[in-house]
Amino acid sequence: MIVPRLKHYIPRMPTGIYGRAALILLMPVVVLQIVVSFAFIRRDLEDITTQMAQTMVREFILIGDEIARSSGPEEAVSRLQPILQPLQITVRFLEEGEAIPADYIPFEDYSGRIVRETLRRGLSEFRAIQLPRTRQIRAVMDTAHGPVSMEFSRRRVSAAAPHQLIVTMVVFGFLLVVIAMAYMRNQLRPIKRLADAAEAFGRGRMIPYQPRGAVEVRAAGAAFVDMRARIDRQLEQRTLMLSGVSHDLRTPLTRLKLSLSMLGDDEEIDSMQRDVKEMEDMVDAFLDFARGVTTSAMEETDPCELIEDAVQSWARQGKNVLLVEAVGGRRVPLRAAAVRRAVDNLISNAIRYGSRARVSVAVMQKSLRIRVEDDGPGIPEDLRGDAIRPFTRLDPARNQDLGTGVGLGLAIVADIARAHGGTLRLGTSEALGGLQADIVIAL
Repeated sequence: MIVPRLKHYIPRMPTGIYGRAALILLMPVVVLQIVVSFAFIRRDLEDITTQMAQTMVREFILIGDEIARSSGPEEAVSRLQPILQPLQITVRFLEEGEAIPADYIPFEDYSGRIVRETLRRGLSEFRAIQLPRTRQIRAVMDTAHGPVSMEFSRRRVSAAAPHQLIVTMVVFGFLLVVIAMAYMRNQLRPIKRLADAAEAFGRGRMIPYQPRGAVEVRAAGAAFVDMRARIDRQLEQRTLMLSGVSHDLRTPLTRLKLSLSMLGDDEEIDSMQRDVKEMEDMVDAFLDFARGVTTSAMEETDPCELIEDAVQSWARQGKNVLLVEAVGGRRVPLRAAAVRRAVDNLISNAIRYGSRARVSVAVMQKSLRIRVEDDGPGIPEDLRGDAIRPFTRLDPARNQDLGTGVGLGLAIVADIARAHGGTLRLGTSEALGGLQADIVIAL
């Protein structure tokens, strides 16, 4: 296809709103200046130069006629004296053996080329012209008594300031763009503030925002504020509801545990105690999922120290958990308690479904990556999307007999990652062959 190939040669549009606004303002101004400059050069400047050069052709013809009426160069010079003074032309006969100079016109001298072509068309005796970067022009033509060199002012064949219109147009165009950009910047600032507020809210931070700007921008800002308030209320209601349910369930569970402990030791009683413990774990999981990241605030945290502390805590419990890599070592804004909870969930899953876990953390320039790998059965690629959904248990993929759960571990991790403006990525560990879980957070 031709069109896709052309995309590689077409300049890319600016990605920022300021860049695109500047392009929208600059393109019409630049195109207008190019069109006007071309029309001015092709019509006005070229016509004026041609008319002035044609006047010089008539004067050269007059000089040639006077020379033809003379008997020699000396008489010709004397006959031309009354004519040359008002015409402001200096005439000199080339000496015998003196070569006729070649044409010389600077590359950027567009009007000089028009002068040369006009002289060639109107004067058959024309031989050469030299237009140095000075105010004097030298032209050579044949006469009855030999070649004649004529010098005259550049003002005789060129406008005094041919570029004045273009310069004026460029200057005023630049001023217009500067004024328009200053005004446009004020109009775009409310949009930028709205984008910053939305980005911060997506990362779990609340920054002050008040709708300003044009009517449409204020309407969008007001809709965002209402949406943010509704989401906060829903999160708060979810937390309060599940916290209340969890709190109400803890009391009868505690009574059941106390009653079972007083009945003595029996296999059936032990089974009932394990069921009660599983119910307590479920209540704790519900509470963790309800709280999400609302129980901790953003603070400057060293991810390497945080992950190292989590790994050491699991290692002290006798678990085969090892920190294999810690790169970066700088402090970044995080909800430390929430990230610690997410890492603990991933390590818990790795230990439950495998025999060992390997943890790594890398703090890069624009992102943070926390990786937990295990040697368990892993999760098939087609089921990874379902694995992070709440209350989903993947029996075929993960051996549930090795542990209990309600399907909230990965959902909590994904919720915490999203609250930091990041994501949870599931894959296959190349080193251990089991599940590889990456928490990637944009900084």
